[in-house]
Amino acid sequence: MDKQIEERISCPDRTAAAPPAGVGDGTVPLECRGEGAVAVRKRRLPPLLRRAWFGLNQTFRRFSAKAGITPDQFTVLRTLVEQEPSHPTQSELSEKITSDPNTITSLLRRMEAGGLIQRRSDAADRRARRIAVKPAGRRVYEQAAPLAWELQNRVLMSLPEERREAFLEDLETIANSCQNALKEWR
Repeated sequence: MDKQIEERISCPDRTAAAPPAGVGDGTVPLECRGEGAVAVRKRRLPPLLRRAWFGLNQTFRRFSAKAGITPDQFTVLRTLVEQEPSHPTQSELSEKITSDPNTITSLLRRMEAGGLIQRRSDAADRRARRIAVKPAGRRVYEQAAPLAWELQNRVLMSLPEERREAFLEDLETIANSCQNALKEWR
């Protein structure tokens, strides 16, 4: 049985002109009965994931700008480097990095124009395009990768060391579950 995750917050002062934001406005159910009562706020996965992703993405955007690329371009380069010597198709890359095929096409077009990657027709399927990292793309990746690791380490330091790997495993399980749910609803 699923357990609901709850965050307990102090109830508003009943004499105050207005309750604190989020209390009594429908987003936080109130259970204020008696002295010392608390409001219970149900923590929901989507806003937490969105807030984490947005903060990480915006911070990495500042880091990756030092290397002259965007977080999405770094993700493409990292994925391509990690898959070498294989050269994935655009479709495979889109699935691997969990991105929309139209977004990938536009992103790869810009990266190819910038000399970071090369797209070639697949010998077995002329409709498919295989993607490879060019030397300039590898240099940019090697410049940005330490920045990505530094940011990941900074973020994970908010957890006790003994919980970090388990957290990443749990997050991977959640990410896989989200992908499976998407496939089921297609």
